[in-house]
Amino acid sequence: MQDAASLDSLLKASLENFKDPDSGRPLSKTGQVSDWSITDGHVACKLSLTSHSKPIAQETADAFRDFLQAQSESIRGVTVTLGTQHRPTPAIGQIGLKAKSVIAVGAGKGGVGKSTLAASLAITLEKLGSRVGLMDADVYGPSVPHLLGLSGRPEIVDGKIKPIMSETMPVMSMGFLLEKDQAVVWRGPMLHGSIQQFLRDTAWGELDYLIIDMPPGTGDVALTLSQMLPLAGAVIVCTPQEVALLDAGKAIAMFEKTKVPLLGIVENMSGFLCPDNGKTYDIFGRGGARDKADSIGVPFLGDVPIYMQLRSESDEGRLREALNDPVASKPFEHIARALVRSLADRASQQSQIAALPVL
Repeated sequence: MQDAASLDSLLKASLENFKDPDSGRPLSKTGQVSDWSITDGHVACKLSLTSHSKPIAQETADAFRDFLQAQSESIRGVTVTLGTQHRPTPAIGQIGLKAKSVIAVGAGKGGVGKSTLAASLAITLEKLGSRVGLMDADVYGPSVPHLLGLSGRPEIVDGKIKPIMSETMPVMSMGFLLEKDQAVVWRGPMLHGSIQQFLRDTAWGELDYLIIDMPPGTGDVALTLSQMLPLAGAVIVCTPQEVALLDAGKAIAMFEKTKVPLLGIVENMSGFLCPDNGKTYDIFGRGGARDKADSIGVPFLGDVPIYMQLRSESDEGRLREALNDPVASKPFEHIARALVRSLADRASQQSQIAALPVL
């Protein structure tokens, strides 16, 4: 059996082979493991993750525990305590936005529940411990204020637009600036200007995630965003029917053309969850989005059934309250964690590429 000193050296050296899910760098270089103790073969330590990684903190800690356990037969048990590591969020270019991951939620057509998915994803990431902002870039049909029961006009404070708050989450939408039922008839330059103002001039604070609800279809907004800042990636929302999948393919092609990484696909309205008997009926079919994701080699993030309570409370501006229901929240928690895993995989790949020697 190895003594405590040799086990300590072995375990600390092994940190080179376990990656931080946020940065993709080895834990040996990030200072995230502390409070080591080894007593009679029992190892204890503290793993501090950033708030960006909070949605997958427990599964990361479990994986780290198993990783350490496998390093030596002399280890009788491992206890990993979770902590938080605070890192400053650098501003993005000349925009000045301080957000670690800017994620576009798009769809090839309207009517697939994209805005509900974007808002639910933002709320869920926040509930799982991350700092999140929600930007409604669907300037032609802004529905986020209605979903969240928000109203009022943003104020200008110290030269910045003060977003409307949904509890602790900042939200910005063209819906706050328009009269009810007022139509937006804009060409490209005006659209570009409004998106730029939302990103550059809004007091978002420091964010782990800025979720952007995109307009449906393949318009100017994706091009504008891709030119203004490096998007972490896009999430595509579609329903199971073949015609919806065809339109989703157009949205996928749009993001690929603008060099925005695809983080995954979500299948919405994937079955109807009957409130009377608890059974799920595949009224629109099922599995088409998963097949689409598999065919193009991108992650399938999950599916969301039609749930009447979620639909009715969203119509009443109570989406946040609806997500307090475990039945309603479970699919979105699955999607949020899958999204963070997808980002972690990309961070690991990019870190490996950056570490390659220059020839």
